[in-house]
Amino acid sequence: QVQLVESGGGLVQAGGSLRLSCAASGRTFRTNTMAWLRQAPGKEREFQAAISFSGRTSYYAESVKGRFSISRDNAKNTVYLQMNSLKPEDTAVYYCAGRLLSGNSDSAREYDYWGQGTQVTVSS
Repeated sequence: QVQLVESGGGLVQAGGSLRLSCAASGRTFRTNTMAWLRQAPGKEREFQAAISFSGRTSYYAESVKGRFSISRDNAKNTVYLQMNSLKPEDTAVYYCAGRLLSGNSDSAREYDYWGQGTQVTVSS
């Protein structure tokens, strides 16, 4: 199994930045594509960004393109999400997820491993 632990969430003012981290442990070789998704109260879990195992390919939701950047350090088994120009509508619990298969997916059902989530709150 793979365990994922997110960190870096918190309270930030609109226009500010946060960097989320996701540390993987266990059978990390089983994770291929890694992604960040978020869930706001009363809403479904929503894809934000994904990155291939090599780190050479990344994908973003339209709403965060140009503001969020996903990266990974396989030597540290860690995935990052740099979030800039944050908006109040970015407020949500952010989840790290791992997929056994390669290739992008914006569906939460396609991901096999999940972290516990980290809260991001953006004040106006």
